[in-house]
Amino acid sequence: MKEVQEKENMRLSELKKSDCGVVIGFTALGEVRKRLIDMGLVRGSQFKVIRKAPLGDPIEIKLNGFLLSLRLEEASHILVNLDA
Repeated sequence: MKEVQEKENMRLSELKKSDCGVVIGFTALGEVRKRLIDMGLVRGSQFKVIRKAPLGDPIEIKLNGFLLSLRLEEASHILVNLDA
């Protein structure tokens, strides 16, 4: 059972259009981490991937009733758990 949970944990940058998930943590430090939190990406926040550019940058998610666009670099610092 533990292996299944580990597979569900991934980075936001790895998700596809229409994937839904929950923020579980960050790998970013300092100003980048503060900026992500200020945008509403706090632990436990639910979101849905709305669009992803052909090369993956940017990625647009729906979070707390608004649309948020993130650069691929920013999204790679956000750890998420997919909703089943």
